[in-house]
Formats: sequence, structure tokens, C-alpha cells
Amino acid sequence: MELFVQGKVAEVLEEQSGESRNGPWRRRDFILEMDDRFSRKLCISQWGDSIDSDPVSAGETVKAFINLQSREYNGRWYTDVRAWRIDRGDGDEQGAGFPDEPVQEERTSSRPGGDPAPRKPSSGKDSQIDGDLDDVDDDLPF
Repeated sequence: MELFVQGKVAEVLEEQSGESRNGPWRRRDFILEMDDRFSRKLCISQWGDSIDSDPVSAGETVKAFINLQSREYNGRWYTDVRAWRIDRGDGDEQGAGFPDEPVQEERTSSRPGGDPAPRKPSSGKDSQIDGDLDDVDDDLPF
């Protein structure tokens, strides 16, 4: 599964670096403001060489391909959002939307006053639950 988020870079934070038992490390975080109806912000990290190969600057629109990783430390859980690729663009690319946004369908009214007409329960073969579950073809173990 390929995860990505798209939006405008609101802020690029200062690069951090250090030394661990595995050697030197570098990390830079940036804040991505997603242009959906809630204006959510997400802190995304870049590690190592991806800082230089995919630099980001405040104000540009990007599509960040990410990995999510959680770990436990002293009984608390911490989640990292790590970018492994950054694409630049104006947001008009194929697939440029937010898959987690619900699609709102326009309702048409068949009653005066704008209220939708009540739905009648269906019967027969079109019914979702017809009481006869022996003919259900699924692969569930129960």
C-alpha cells in the first residue's frame, strides 16, 4: 500500500543531527498543511540523504509519500511520519485528492418542504437481510 499526503509546506524546521551506536544521523522535520476543508497540519520527518535529494521549502506544494511507524518507550507510544519521496506539483495531477475525505452526495427531495422521502423496507431477493443465511457464499471461518 502506498501512502501519501499532499499540501503546502507551512514551515521547515531546523535540521537535527547526532551520533548513535549505528553512526551519525540527520533529521529534518517540516509541517505540511493539507488543503482540505479542515486545514489539518502534519509534521513529517526526512532522514539522512533524503534531506539533500528531496529538499523542501516553505510555501511550495508537495506530495509526500510516507511510512508510518510507532514504537513504545516507557509505557507510552510514539508515532513517526517519515517521507521517503517528495513530488512537487500544483496539485492537479492524477489522483490528487484526499482518499480519507468522505464523498457527499447531493440528495434530491421528492416531498414538499425539502425533506427526503422515507424509504420503504425492501422485500424478497433485494432485501439485505432476508433471514435465509444458508445460501450466503463467503469464506469466513465462522
